[in-house]
Order: sequence, then structure tokens, then C-alpha cells
Amino acid sequence: MDYAEQKRCQELAKSSSFYRRIYSEVEEIGWEHLVRFGEDLRLLSFRVMDKKGRVHILQITLDGTYPNHPPSVSADVPYLFNMKWSINSRLKDVVQQFQKHLEKLQDFWNLMDDIDHSLLVSDLRYPQRALSHRQLNISNDCNFVLSIDANDPTSLPDCRFLGSDSEAERLRTMWRRNCKNWMRDKPFSENLAQVLDIQLHGPSSIPKTDPQTECGICYAQYLPIDDELGAKSGSGTDCTCENNSCSRAFHSVCLEDWLRSITTTRQSFDVLFGNCPYCSDPIALKINTRK
Repeated sequence: MDYAEQKRCQELAKSSSFYRRIYSEVEEIGWEHLVRFGEDLRLLSFRVMDKKGRVHILQITLDGTYPNHPPSVSADVPYLFNMKWSINSRLKDVVQQFQKHLEKLQDFWNLMDDIDHSLLVSDLRYPQRALSHRQLNISNDCNFVLSIDANDPTSLPDCRFLGSDSEAERLRTMWRRNCKNWMRDKPFSENLAQVLDIQLHGPSSIPKTDPQTECGICYAQYLPIDDELGAKSGSGTDCTCENNSCSRAFHSVCLEDWLRSITTTRQSFDVLFGNCPYCSDPIALKINTRK
């Protein structure tokens, strides 16, 4: 959230006690976490980072009775948390509950990331954190869809086979026969290969097509027109994750700010080395060090 937007919120806060309360509660969370807001401050989107450095957007919607009634929330997660709310609750309490919810989902997302990195996943352009299923390619005439239990990710997944009748039926039979051999302490891909009695393929080299124009951090196509941004003012995304299964686009300005907020990021001369906010693969960013 840039200074001009914050100033606009500040001016709005002068008009009523409702806006003053919202302004105060956003300050408690931190303006740097506010991604966007509605004209009347009833729709607020916050950027929340989990322990693995994955970025999540929590959208909070307020009605005219706030805080007498709890806000509604939405986020890119497989299921939402049960919000605890009282008349004395504040927006920071919602964010804190969301952070605890993210902690519960770490094993699930770790597994989904492992699947995306080690297996041949179909059409993996936007790694949506809410999705608990993946479609995997086995051969030219057969695919299968895995559904992972977000609450128990190491358990035997549900599996649905697609493709030629003969091959799909063969794999169904193999799945029913061997699913009892699924072991929680084994790597997911090893379990899958053993149950299906097949060799699984890794990710293919997919050419980068259909470029993503929205920044994966600020979720805007273009940076705002701002003298402080210099030559970057009003520009579009200008860097992309090199992982072909991810290919997320970013504004270099946004990515630099994000990388600098991560303690594991290191700098060598004019290059920042860190990890992609989405797939966690290594990412490097050349920065402008001129004053």
C-alpha cells in the first residue's frame, strides 16, 4: 500500500467513527500488509505470509453492523477456518486466526508442492493453493486425478482414472489390489508408483506461453503512476519465475520488496537470491543499486 493510498484512507477516516475504527485497526495490522481496499473501506485484502514464505491473500468484507457482527472472509485455501468473534474483536484477530489456519495446512501444501515438482502435472500454470487435486499424465492415452485430504495429506488419496477404457480399467484394478500397501512414511511419488506398479514421469519442459500479466505479489497488471518509482512508474510485470511449472510473473519492484522481507534472502553485489513466493524454487533478481 503506497503513501497516497494510505493518505486517502486517512482522509476517509475523518468522516465517521466507522472509518476511524477501520483505519485504526488496519494500522494495528500494518499498512505494508494491506494489498487493496474498497472505496468505502468495507472490502480489505491483506497479504499474509506463512512459515514457508508462501504468500496468501486474505480478503475481509465488512457490513454496516461491524463490529457487532463478524466480517466475512475468503482466501485461496482448501477450506476456511471457523472464526471466533466477539464485540471486542478486531481485524488483527481475524488475521491472527488466519495465520494459525495456515500453520495447519503446511503439510498439505508441502505435499502439493512436492507433487508439482516431482510428477508430470497437467496444465499447472497457476498453482492455486485452494486446490486439493492434481491431474497427472501417465501416458498419451491415460491420465488420473488425485484428490488429497488437506487435513490428512499423507493418507491414501482418492483416485479417478481418465482415458482409454482398457488402460483405465487396468489401473483401477491395480489401485484396488495394491492400495492396502500405501504407507504414510514413504514419499508420495514412491507410494503412487508402487500402488499402480508403473513408472511415473517427472515434469516436462513446457515452453512458456500465455504469459501471466498480473503480478503475483500486488495482483495488479501495472504499477501505479508514481514519481518515486522512476522509470518503473506505470510499467508492467518484468520478471518471471524460471520454474516451468510455475512461471509466475512479478513486478521487479514488488519482488524486491518481498525478497528483502524474507530473512533467508541473500545479496551478492546487485543481485538478490531468494525463493519464488509461489513454488519456492530459487529465484534471482538484479536490482538497481544506484542512489
